[in-house]
This record gives sequence, C-alpha cells and structure tokens, in this order.
Amino acid sequence: MSNPKSAVIALGSNLQNPVRQIRAALAAIAAHPQIKLERTSSLYITAPVGYDDQPDFVNAVCAVSTDLSGVDLLAALNQIEADFGRERTFRNAPRTLDLDIIDYHRQSSDDPHLTLPHPRAHERSFVMKPLAEILPDFELGQHGKAADIAVRLGDDGIRLLS
Repeated sequence: MSNPKSAVIALGSNLQNPVRQIRAALAAIAAHPQIKLERTSSLYITAPVGYDDQPDFVNAVCAVSTDLSGVDLLAALNQIEADFGRERTFRNAPRTLDLDIIDYHRQSSDDPHLTLPHPRAHERSFVMKPLAEILPDFELGQHGKAADIAVRLGDDGIRLLS
C-alpha cells in the first residue's frame, strides 16, 4: 500500500451461526488485497436494537489500513455482505452480516451514501465497547474518546462472548 488510510469497521450478525459469520467476515476483510487488518476486538453478544423480535447479535470491531477510498472501502464491504447472503429487508432486520464504516481516516462526510463518522456509533454500546477494547483513546468526532463513550453507555444489553 502506497499511502494507506486508517478505518474502523463494525461487524454484526445474528443469523446462520453469527460467531462463524463474524470470524469468516474478518478473514474476508483480511484477505482483500487492498485492506490490511490491524486490530480486532473480542466478540460480544448484544441485544437487538430497534426491532426486538429477533435473536441476539454477535458484534466486533476491527481497525484496518487501506489504500481504498472511503467509497471504495464501502463498496468492498457491501460486496462481502452480499457474498455472505445479506438481504436488506427492513431497517434493523435480522442479518447474516452487517459491516459498517465507523471512521475513515478521521474524515467527516455528510454524503447520505457514506456519512462519517458513523452518525449513531456513539449511541451504540455494541460498537463503542469493542472499539474501546482495541483503541481506547480513539476520538470519535466531537463525541470524545471511545473508552469514555463506552463507560457512559454502560454494559446494559452487551456481554463479552466467553
């Protein structure tokens, strides 16, 4: 990679063996020729948000470096989701795999296709807890450090997968 950019990606799954889905998704990200997997959080079990009538999720966060643009990274992640059978039926629906860019090289973007940093990450313990585990001092926009945000959000509805 000639001029790598940093990115933070959140992973989630609650269908078709979610633990296996997350581990395979991390392997797929790492296998991409233009993405280098730098750090990976533990896996967490989390209660669903927004639509409760579904199984719990398995979530994780990874930090990567890439020479892809933000839009091209999003396209690569969307392709991985599609390869894993992701169907977008309705908002907050159960899913085989969900990959979200939380941050791309500290850039801000109001583009509806790729809003940066992720507009709801600071409200979600299933993003902030794993992010705080691997990058506690990571500054998420104007919301502060990952570790501080995770403490504010608390542990309700999230637990470390043993």
